[in-house]
Amino acid sequence: MLDATRSTDAETTDVDPTKVRWNQADAKKIYNLPFNDLLFRAQSVHRDHFDPNAIQMSRLLSIKTGGCAEDCGYCSQSAHYPTGLKASKLMEVERVLAEARKAKEGGATRYCMGAAWRSPKERDMEAIVAMVKGVRALGMETCMTLGMLSPGQSARLADAGLDYYNHNVDTSERFYGEIITTRSFADRLETLANVRDAGIKVCAGGILGMGESDDDRISMLVTLANLPTPPESVPINMLIPIPGSKLADAAPVDPIDFVRTIALARIMMPRSHVRLSAGRTDMSDEMQALCFFAGANSIFVGETLLTADNPGEDHDAALFRRLGLRPMAVADGHDAARDAAE
Repeated sequence: MLDATRSTDAETTDVDPTKVRWNQADAKKIYNLPFNDLLFRAQSVHRDHFDPNAIQMSRLLSIKTGGCAEDCGYCSQSAHYPTGLKASKLMEVERVLAEARKAKEGGATRYCMGAAWRSPKERDMEAIVAMVKGVRALGMETCMTLGMLSPGQSARLADAGLDYYNHNVDTSERFYGEIITTRSFADRLETLANVRDAGIKVCAGGILGMGESDDDRISMLVTLANLPTPPESVPINMLIPIPGSKLADAAPVDPIDFVRTIALARIMMPRSHVRLSAGRTDMSDEMQALCFFAGANSIFVGETLLTADNPGEDHDAALFRRLGLRPMAVADGHDAARDAAE
């Protein structure tokens, strides 16, 4: 692996960004650049790899809600906290596919399905596989988030044609134990390795506003960027404090710090989709615009994200018109000519 002392400069063009080995000190220097310099650098990197005015539109559906055995302090679906959310059974396949059709008609190109599990049980795998195959048949990219996966489960989902698997690391390894005790940071990385080894693309990011420090945010991104292959998709969430949860009274994250984290993610993982995920209902249009300028190029559309509120399509469409943005087609993203040359 290459050392980041040479390759942290965005101007370096002869280095494969997926082979860079980042360290905390170099990443922190970039994070702490004057804000205008940081955004200019992030936007420059972004333009080298993506159409700066195209945004990937994804839809997220909760296919099994509540009753999760994990004690994630931010989550409304944990059985450990009195959040008032009732557990449900796994949705029927046809109902999931009906929702996917609606999402496609609404402009979504990726369909993400999430289940509140520690890990899927064998009895549920047949239905999960059918969902993946059905959504792919609609011409959409598929993504699942089902908790921890074994190598065998990962291989089975890969055989079904799953495009992406989401499994966030949530925060830094140092801070992780303050938020979750029922699953270790190493468990998270093991699932990511199982998914990657099966040939599925990785979607992994984290949450800001849980009481972590700037160093924790930077460390989280260093962990992700230093995976054998960086995640193809990096969701950055802003905490939505859930009444009854451990983090119900968490202080909001500073908007400028949030934008700095988006910019650093773009610089460190230039070929990844950086997704502006949960928390957009509490972001001003101006804050979202800064995030897009800093390199965010993916959002979730629809009224809800699993159990949390999300801006509706009308609001997103109006914001896109104001900013001159357009939905990214399935084949969009990396510059085709550049990829062909590589």
